[in-house]
Amino acid sequence: MAVMNDLSLSTRSATPADLDEVLAFWKVAAEGTSISDDGDGVARLVERDPEALILAEREGELVGTVIAGFDGWRCHLYRLAVHPDQRRRGVGSALLAAAEERFAALGGRRADAMVLDRNTSAHHAWRTAGYGPEPQWSRWVKHLTD
Repeated sequence: MAVMNDLSLSTRSATPADLDEVLAFWKVAAEGTSISDDGDGVARLVERDPEALILAEREGELVGTVIAGFDGWRCHLYRLAVHPDQRRRGVGSALLAAAEERFAALGGRRADAMVLDRNTSAHHAWRTAGYGPEPQWSRWVKHLTD
């Protein structure tokens, strides 16, 4: 992954050794939880697509994450999370740039993002990055396990 202009900020793909730290990080930095926010779920993600979970680090500390999933047809962004102490310091922008670079290399043509309606503080960041809601779509969900 790329090193940003801020020499102390870098992005890279997560490895299995990072997963416990990522799960703990999400408890501090991410809004909401998901049924797959557990060791098994994240381990399956990294095993199936080792480049999908992108980490941002500043001086060796985890400061942000994004999942850049590609199913061969569409590009999906999940779990853009930045540590509260690191917000508005370029971390989210660096993560989205790394994700979009990955998508372009895979032939992706459009990315969509999962953004909680109630997470209004994130809406500005997404809009600044060029993303916007499409009000004609709703997310429909069915849990396949308890």
